[in-house]
Amino acid sequence: MKPPIGIYGGTFDPIHYGHLRPNLELCEVLGLDHVRFIPAFLPPHRNNPVTQVEHRLEMVALAIESEPSFVLDDREITRGGSSYMLDTLKSLRQDFSDSPLCLLMGMDAFSGIENWYHWQELLNYAHIIVSQRPDTDFHAQELWSDSLSAFYQEHKYQKCKTGSKNIHNSLCGKIQLETVTQLSISATDIRDRLKNKQSIRFLVPESIINLIECYNLYN
Repeated sequence: MKPPIGIYGGTFDPIHYGHLRPNLELCEVLGLDHVRFIPAFLPPHRNNPVTQVEHRLEMVALAIESEPSFVLDDREITRGGSSYMLDTLKSLRQDFSDSPLCLLMGMDAFSGIENWYHWQELLNYAHIIVSQRPDTDFHAQELWSDSLSAFYQEHKYQKCKTGSKNIHNSLCGKIQLETVTQLSISATDIRDRLKNKQSIRFLVPESIINLIECYNLYN
């Protein structure tokens, strides 16, 4: 079996360090071959992106170009329509039949996963790796619904001496919580700062700031 591949979707409107740093840590800790950043065309569970598709793609490409373990994947843009993660995982499974797939998401996303399209089928195609921020997500599990708690208990990894390396042994089917560096950055806050003529330095890569200024985005 080949090394596992990380899958990370989002609108990336704009992409920021809160997207980048946790996924680099997960790539290292989990021994992933790489992480595929997959911009959504139309996110079905949130407002439509503010920025045009080509600009969001360019921002992701710029943000990850210096990290060899990050890859831009435009399959949801190419597919068009609502960007259901289940459809994306089915497509990825066809392309990477011998690699475990690890769907990477934050605790906030996992806590709302019951609103996703056919959410319980996701584990038929991938593992789910949930990033926990050590402070803000500490009590998140207490707010889960009974059905989500049962889903997690049924599919969670039991920690053992091999730890996170368990995901190397099966293609899909497990849920694992991983602690990452806390970076409480949001794209909404970044857009608000730009509208208010406030600096976003050290929230996003400098190349993204330059692109935003070049295209006069978010004003």
